[in-house]
Amino acid sequence: MPGRLEGKVAIVTGGGGGFGKGIAEKFVAEGAKVVIVDMNEEIGQKTAGEIKAEFVKGNVTSRESWEGIVKTTDEKFGKIDIVVNNAGTTYRNKPTQEVTDEDFDKVFAVNVKSIYYSSNVVVPYMQKKGNGGSFINIASTAGIRPRPGLTWYNASKAAVINATNTLGVEYAKDNIRFNSICPVVALGTGLTDLFIGKPENEKAFVSVVPLGRGSTPRDVANVAAFLGSDEADYLTGVALPVDGGRCV
Repeated sequence: MPGRLEGKVAIVTGGGGGFGKGIAEKFVAEGAKVVIVDMNEEIGQKTAGEIKAEFVKGNVTSRESWEGIVKTTDEKFGKIDIVVNNAGTTYRNKPTQEVTDEDFDKVFAVNVKSIYYSSNVVVPYMQKKGNGGSFINIASTAGIRPRPGLTWYNASKAAVINATNTLGVEYAKDNIRFNSICPVVALGTGLTDLFIGKPENEKAFVSVVPLGRGSTPRDVANVAAFLGSDEADYLTGVALPVDGGRCV
């Protein structure tokens, strides 16, 4: 039985590990051809080899890099159906007055400017092809229900949600859909300690999630596969929490 993404071509940024790896793996399992984009060549190549995907080393905060990603994908597969803007970063949870210019600039470059560049470069490509497309931007519950200590990370993810909604309306005429996924913190990933601090804080965090756990790459990947599929062809401008009820 064909997978729900059979015949589709997807770009997944930050695809070497974490949510990105889970999304790329799920997409391949659902029949998509996947291009993993990551700054870490070793990890990206390893993941691509494991799941039978392509790898492109890329910097999502660079327009030139995005142009190269599109060129490589087009040369290999002749089209782009799905873009998953998963690459993201944060700084360590701390009082907002202690946030540095470097912290701020990095968070907004990786979390927001990357989506600016991807839409600026990929949308004209999709318009020219005339087959529509789907952007899936990984935001966060922090953009919906922010908490102290990560003010500018929260703001960056709120910007992702707002921009995604606007782009969804603007490019609906081209059948290019934009949706965002808002996961709650995933425990055991590279950014966990930056979000919640000491390991002993995990218990307190889990206690406020009604379903009793953090998110996993599988949770996010399942939703991404749905949003990228034709089953979701009437959804655009949606910010979907994947949070075990945290934002209720």
